[in-house]
Amino acid sequence: MKIEQIYTGCLAQGAYYIESKGEVAIIDPLREVHPYIERAEKDKAKIKYIFETHFHADFVSGHVTLSKETGAPIVYGPNADPSFEAIIATDGQEFKVGDITIKALHTPGHTMESTTYLLKDENGKDKAIFSGDTLFLGDVGRPDLAQKAASMTQEDLAGILFDSLRNKIMPLADDITVYPAHGAGSACGKNMMKETVDTLGNQKKMNYALRADMTKEEFVEEVTDGLLPPPKYFPLNVKMNKEGYEDIADVLDRGTTELNPDAFELLANETGAVVLDVRPQKDFITGHIPRSIFIGLNGDFAPWVGALIADTKQPLLLVTPEGMEEEAVTRLSRVGFDATIGVLKGGFNAWKKAGKDYDTITSISAEEAKSKIENKEAEVFDVRKESEFLSEHVLGAVNTPLDGLNDYLSEFPKDKTFLVHCAGGYRSVIAESILKSRGIHNFIDIGGGFGALKTAEVPSTDYVCPTTL
Repeated sequence: MKIEQIYTGCLAQGAYYIESKGEVAIIDPLREVHPYIERAEKDKAKIKYIFETHFHADFVSGHVTLSKETGAPIVYGPNADPSFEAIIATDGQEFKVGDITIKALHTPGHTMESTTYLLKDENGKDKAIFSGDTLFLGDVGRPDLAQKAASMTQEDLAGILFDSLRNKIMPLADDITVYPAHGAGSACGKNMMKETVDTLGNQKKMNYALRADMTKEEFVEEVTDGLLPPPKYFPLNVKMNKEGYEDIADVLDRGTTELNPDAFELLANETGAVVLDVRPQKDFITGHIPRSIFIGLNGDFAPWVGALIADTKQPLLLVTPEGMEEEAVTRLSRVGFDATIGVLKGGFNAWKKAGKDYDTITSISAEEAKSKIENKEAEVFDVRKESEFLSEHVLGAVNTPLDGLNDYLSEFPKDKTFLVHCAGGYRSVIAESILKSRGIHNFIDIGGGFGALKTAEVPSTDYVCPTTL
């Protein structure tokens, strides 16, 4: 038996490859499926089943394409109603993969079809659970995403999740390995650990949601406390996972179409496409196409695209580092953004060589910013999350979180220069690109963000641990 976790950091997502005696099960595959097919070919094995723990909201799974290319059936748990052909497992139904058995445990609560898959070895011993978004390491799945579909409140779903955990998962042996669908950084939970694999016994000890003496009322209150609104693209991803989607090969062919600067500019004007610049932020600062939006591949790219662009049907034109065109289109498609219609051939250098207008961002060091702050020459705007701001911030700074920046546009000074920063410099440049696209140009970026400001000993509030807020 072979279990391989295929972890994708930018999505904080874990897919699983399980092989026994020449037969393979794939759990929660990513959109691009050829790595799984090639892995099975390397093992001289055949993909027998594609298991889905639920209809994912934060990414588009590869189940439809993988089934089409391999002939392997897709398996969902009870209550699932996809538009395509699939096996809808009953609670407790078992599937043989070589010498091992995979048992479907219906664990609703995160969504009503959520299912945990229990793996038994050749001797029938319970070895591992693939818990999807039911159980994370250090947390459990948020219970608010399926409210509209289920005609239930988040409190109703949290109560169902409590029963699922107590009746289906907690009675299992402590030595069982937990393989979740997500880790730290995912918007599907609140307090996930940075580790991606653990034992169930350790989770019973340290996961707040698995406390043995916890009442259902306490569970509901704690699990629903502090939930931020889900990203706007989540329902669109659920729809794609449930109804099917375009083959990624076609998305890549269209999305990587190379356009010279004139054709790129013409298509942007004709289609209303968003020009998305995915280069490192230092490159964007020194020169970029006017009104383009920066979201760099070197940061939390896909989640910020989903949060800020939101509409998966929005046409996109890309400015990428050389050789990263396919990578950018692929990563967009993972979260359902399939409407990329081309890339700038030759990158930004080609745009400059063609004599096209371009814009820049003024950026200063934290030491230079310190002088301006102490002399009260410029107001400071902090685009970090509210929890980060409350934990510690520059004295007198105004918090305008990036994910809701459009709601704060009226707060930025119109007739004087102001300073913008985040934690390290990535999010601030995203925010600044949005401000420029809205016609606001009278700002200066603080290079290195709050980390650099701390090093420069810019006066700030006393630190408060974020977990106590």
